[in-house]
Amino acid sequence: MISKLRHDAALYFPYEGPYAGRGKRKKYGKKLDYQNSPNDYLQEDFVDKDMRTRIYHRKLWHKKFSDLLNIVVLVKTNLKTQAVAHVVLFSSDLDLSYDQLIDYYRLRFQMEFNFRDAKQYWGLEDFMAVKQTPVYNSANLAMFMVNLSHAVMRPMRPHWPELSVTDLKAWFRSKKYVVETLKLLPEMPDPIFIEQAIAQVAALGRVNHAVNPV
Repeated sequence: MISKLRHDAALYFPYEGPYAGRGKRKKYGKKLDYQNSPNDYLQEDFVDKDMRTRIYHRKLWHKKFSDLLNIVVLVKTNLKTQAVAHVVLFSSDLDLSYDQLIDYYRLRFQMEFNFRDAKQYWGLEDFMAVKQTPVYNSANLAMFMVNLSHAVMRPMRPHWPELSVTDLKAWFRSKKYVVETLKLLPEMPDPIFIEQAIAQVAALGRVNHAVNPV
């Protein structure tokens, strides 16, 4: 799990004091003070356009989680106004480095876009299966088609910058229609003619036009 906590989330250092000799060992130590985080846990400190960013990394407790959390705190200070704000990221994977955790969290929007495409174009919210294996197969097929469509569109981007999944589906559909129609002819025409016919028919269903037709 990788996500973000509230800015005022109560986090505690693991207790490192002596054992009292009776009862359960203490679990929670000192509460984290976001405004005065120990420099021992500072990983990066840099300035970019009057904005100072300090990144702290530590394994801490939260009372609503049963296990230790991998915590990254990004503290940003506006050097002109001295306004301070911070973001608290966490992961259940204690082996993630602070930079990996930040990079993975930044991917959340791309993940949301992938789920949007899977639902909108590849049937993720339309399949009627209810049993575990069919649901697993249907969901994975939808996500596979998202990845496949992006792989197919990547080499087409240079001459078709605004290419969308709708355009891609229209192009392949037109190719299927053209090829099946030409099969009815006594002889197949020249391949150049076939490509021209596909490009022309594809223009009927696409939303965005290519700079140079495929």
